[in-house]
Amino acid sequence: MQLVHTARALRAVTMREIVKFVQQRGRLLSALVRPLMWLAVFAAGFQNVFGVSIVPPYKTYITYQVYIVPGLLGIILLCHGMQSSLSMVYDREMGVMRLLLTAPLPRWVLLACKLAAGTVLSVITCYVFLLVCILFDVTFDWSGWLTVLPALVLSGLMLGSLGMLISSGIKQLENFAGVMNFVIFPMFFASSALYPLWRVQEGSPYLYYVCEVNPFTHAVELIRFALYGQVNWVSLAVVAGCTIVFMIGAIYAYDPSRGLARRGPGGGEG
Repeated sequence: MQLVHTARALRAVTMREIVKFVQQRGRLLSALVRPLMWLAVFAAGFQNVFGVSIVPPYKTYITYQVYIVPGLLGIILLCHGMQSSLSMVYDREMGVMRLLLTAPLPRWVLLACKLAAGTVLSVITCYVFLLVCILFDVTFDWSGWLTVLPALVLSGLMLGSLGMLISSGIKQLENFAGVMNFVIFPMFFASSALYPLWRVQEGSPYLYYVCEVNPFTHAVELIRFALYGQVNWVSLAVVAGCTIVFMIGAIYAYDPSRGLARRGPGGGEG
């Protein structure tokens, strides 16, 4: 019976997220504008800097546009995870979160359903982006579209759970935008999304170490290898481990008896 209730909760939360996504017609466009600008403008400017001599771990020569696509898929997942968490702050302010958490299911199940629903939408957005990339002559083997799916799902779960953990400490909707920028841009730029790690190491060994410990770097590398049908086992372990840690932290933080989102003197809800 518990499994049946969990399935119903997952369906209800997922359908709610899909309905919200469909009603907000500009949301898909806004999610694609940023990575497409990087692909069309930034990549064109840096093509002469990197040329076609980038040699990633899979030992094939590629253009800079093709190189940054995994990083742009990662930024879609990261931004979508933060936006999904933003909706949790909004739901908490509007009282919707209280209704959700009164369901006869463990809190961690409800949070997991919310995370899974957000990940489904972010993965769909990634595939739409891959379709649009064809217009820019940036293509991958069709087998890569299948092998990258587990990497996108796992990376989406990690980044979504990170956003969920951050949202647990945000009490007002107005404060979340600043926190999003504080998280998104450092994680994005201090990673291998735009530059190969060996290039970063040549320019700044200290920044290289920062990139190495950045979970977003490993999400990007996991996606990059998966697009070519390969597995980066180190990145897989890091992304899986961070997903577990972030999710446990979010579950703990959303526990009103002990977490960051506990009921405060002003009557805020977890």
